[in-house]
Amino acid sequence: MIYELIRFRTDVLGVPALSRLLKARFSDALDPVAGNLTGVWRTEIGELGTVVLLRSFFSQDALLEARRRTLKARTPFGIKMKGVSMEAEAFEGFPFLKPPEFGERGGLYEIRTYSLKAGGLEPTLKAWQSALKPAQAYTRHLITNMFALDGASRICHIWAFDSLEQRNSLRRQHYADGLWPPKGGPEQIIHARSCLCFPETFSPLR
Repeated sequence: MIYELIRFRTDVLGVPALSRLLKARFSDALDPVAGNLTGVWRTEIGELGTVVLLRSFFSQDALLEARRRTLKARTPFGIKMKGVSMEAEAFEGFPFLKPPEFGERGGLYEIRTYSLKAGGLEPTLKAWQSALKPAQAYTRHLITNMFALDGASRICHIWAFDSLEQRNSLRRQHYADGLWPPKGGPEQIIHARSCLCFPETFSPLR
């Protein structure tokens, strides 16, 4: 699966209006170029005033066509607000992961991005594939993991939990048991960043 992750940034008070415009844009199910809406979140801890949108495509060509149209639009995604910036990234899902399952997944989402060393993607893929099943009490909360098709070498993984307490408890236990992080994975990371988000009401992932 091919994904596009878009970060919309505005002032904090503008987030509700931005969300309403995005909801209206993706309510048009007849648009064949819009891609499949996967998730929409607003940042609660991290860079505030940010709405993160994830959409999926069946091919890179379909993503590029959608991106061309977005770049040429006077009001991309129907956003007629002033002071909104947009940053789009292209990803491919890890080949051994299934597409995300929509619906209620916990309500608290974490989006983590790791910049990798040159040549670090293949060891990262192998490390994650080996670690998923032994750490399944934790990794069942994984929504997806993706590697970048543009820009710096990096991966982006999205998790869903019932609460911050649940997330922290699972991580502590799996670290203590030596089941997480994936062995050989952290050695490939140069820089890491994370944000905690809440899903918007119209997000397929909630």
